[in-house]
Amino acid sequence: AGIVRGDPEAEYPNLAGVRDRVRLFHADLLDQGALATLLRELRPDALYNLASPSFVPRSWKHPVETAQFAAVGVTSLLEAVRAVDPAIRVYQASSSEIFGEPAESPQTEETPLAPLTPYGVAKADGHLIARSYRKPYGLFVCSGILYNHESAQRPLDFVTLKVPRAAAPRSKAARPTAARKGA
Repeated sequence: AGIVRGDPEAEYPNLAGVRDRVRLFHADLLDQGALATLLRELRPDALYNLASPSFVPRSWKHPVETAQFAAVGVTSLLEAVRAVDPAIRVYQASSSEIFGEPAESPQTEETPLAPLTPYGVAKADGHLIARSYRKPYGLFVCSGILYNHESAQRPLDFVTLKVPRAAAPRSKAARPTAARKGA
């Protein structure tokens, strides 16, 4: 099961490979009451919060929306879990953007947080709120600090997809020439 802000019956191209195995529900991550209702209905054992604007440059154009979903949304979700069933295990997707330009490599859980973008600041807030809910509420909340990663579902806005897709037509055009040289 998963939640979406839009129509749960709509086609989501990024889910094309799994859409027939995923049931979507409409919910607003900022609506703690709606999340609690959904948690009561679905009764999950575990919850994976992957919700967040993911294109870092966009966070400069929409810093409030970025903060709402990547920071406030985490708090709303954890409050819903706490109210409905504190035994639900929560995974919070964090980001290497929380480190900004770190002085050490590789980074560890002890590396100081020094975000430089609205996205990084919001993800740092979500990371810290997840950590802060563990002890006082006894919640199982873990954060995975994600670095650049690729997927067939990733939008073309990302440079790691722009470059090979721009080069691919040239490569195809060059193949017949290379084949003739060997003939």
